[in-house]
Amino acid sequence: MAELKLPIEESAIRDLKVGDFVELTGRMITGRDTAHTWLIKEQREEVLPYMQGTVIYHCGPVVQHNNDGSWDFVAAGPTTSIREEPYQADVIGRYGLRGVIGKGGMGPKTLAGLKEHGAVYLHAIGGAAQVLARCVKKVDRVFMLDEFGVPEALWVIDVERFPVVVTMDSHDGSLHDEVEAHSLSKLNELIGLAG
Repeated sequence: MAELKLPIEESAIRDLKVGDFVELTGRMITGRDTAHTWLIKEQREEVLPYMQGTVIYHCGPVVQHNNDGSWDFVAAGPTTSIREEPYQADVIGRYGLRGVIGKGGMGPKTLAGLKEHGAVYLHAIGGAAQVLARCVKKVDRVFMLDEFGVPEALWVIDVERFPVVVTMDSHDGSLHDEVEAHSLSKLNELIGLAG
């Protein structure tokens, strides 16, 4: 399993292929439905430096606010990514992202955006929210907390050895498409046997 340092260069991302297991160390940012809509509505210069060369994590974290004003992630599991399909390719291109983390995969618009901009889709382990939260070493800052609330805010975090697998790459590869095609083939085979 390779460890990738974030932010990262496009060339290193283009070396990744579907099926590669990697661990991420460095800066990433969280963002869900409300964040993606906000990011697309107009250029958000204040978040641009925190997004260039890194990844956006589809995550609605559970956080703890400490007495000293700092934040800790208590749970950081991935949320379903397909909801961001209308926006994701544009967010990647506009903000210079090198990847997306979530669960369930994304569609053809995002896959085309990954190829065009040199990015990947990374699948995080569902059901392991507390384990993944241990990889979050620091909250650097948070955008739109008061406006959006904790789950929908954009959390800028430092992670260490955050485990993911590449399931969509910058070469038109999609494990999700492969699984769907294989499943349909098996279904048709079973239907044929039943007929």
